Amino acid sequence: MTRLIIRRVGSALLVLLVITLVVFILSRVIPSDPAVVYAGPKAPPEELARIRTRLGFDRPLPIQYLDYLWGLVTGNWGDSLSTKRPVLEELATRLPATLELLFAAMLFATVFGIVLGVLASKRPGGAADGAIRILSIGGVSMPAFWLGLLLQVLFVGQLHLLPATGAFSTQTQYLHPIANVTGFPIFDSLITGNFVAWGDGMTHLILPALTLAAYPLGLIARMTRASMLEVLGQDYVFTANAYGVRSFMVRWRLALKNALPPSMTIIGLAAAYALTGTFFVEVVFNWPGIGQFASTAMLSVDYPSIMAITLLGAFGYLVANLAVDLVQARLDPRVRAS
Repeated sequence: MTRLIIRRVGSALLVLLVITLVVFILSRVIPSDPAVVYAGPKAPPEELARIRTRLGFDRPLPIQYLDYLWGLVTGNWGDSLSTKRPVLEELATRLPATLELLFAAMLFATVFGIVLGVLASKRPGGAADGAIRILSIGGVSMPAFWLGLLLQVLFVGQLHLLPATGAFSTQTQYLHPIANVTGFPIFDSLITGNFVAWGDGMTHLILPALTLAAYPLGLIARMTRASMLEVLGQDYVFTANAYGVRSFMVRWRLALKNALPPSMTIIGLAAAYALTGTFFVEVVFNWPGIGQFASTAMLSVDYPSIMAITLLGAFGYLVANLAVDLVQARLDPRVRAS
């Protein structure tokens, strides 16, 4: 297991290094002057030259890249050209809300995706299997922003059950302010006993979490169904049925345990994909996370922020892949020897 972790971490660091090079090159070929974005289009040439020197654009590209790497290691990821604040501070203030949304969506997608996949494998070709397959295909194929708008029309416009946008209502923010303990607003409201704010935050979380969970839920359900059908055809399953083991125990304990490794791979990749998929969802629901910051950075050609968000997404993919490898190694000892 130790050798597996060392190999995976080493390959992840190499991938990150290559990504930093690609992102750095792409940021330098963008047809935009960062000094103009930083100071404004009406800034005098002397001010623009001073800003280019301050940002290091007057140095050779290899020196700029080395400075960029050193800044990544030391925590200096540059300043946002639009907000004039350090990029790490901008990410630190917005990342907790994004992670709360991502956790809720993946928890819902994982639990219900596995359950639906197992139920669909019970009678292949039956009515339940067909309905679950249609639901899975719809979740995978429907764009997140379109699904979010449909849910807003249904639950907000027609049924008037849930709030449309935001993480908390304005009334809750003023009458029941949340104490900042961990930086995660919904979690902080729970651990501090602010149940009014917690309930309000959970109601605001439902629609964006359902929207974000649609794609991974479809993938997990389809993969779990395929894995279960393969496992249920093995000899040891027939032997267990022949010995009179209850069908529930065979399906949910014996077969599901051996069908989980492929599903775990999909769960990890889906979680990493959802980290970037939150951008569309956050814009639709006005969720105060990284998505809002990313959309603003792209529109204003704020390349330090774009580079930081890209690296954050790549880091999320690598962490998810590493977690999947470790879980698979725990479930299947053969992975450790590979």
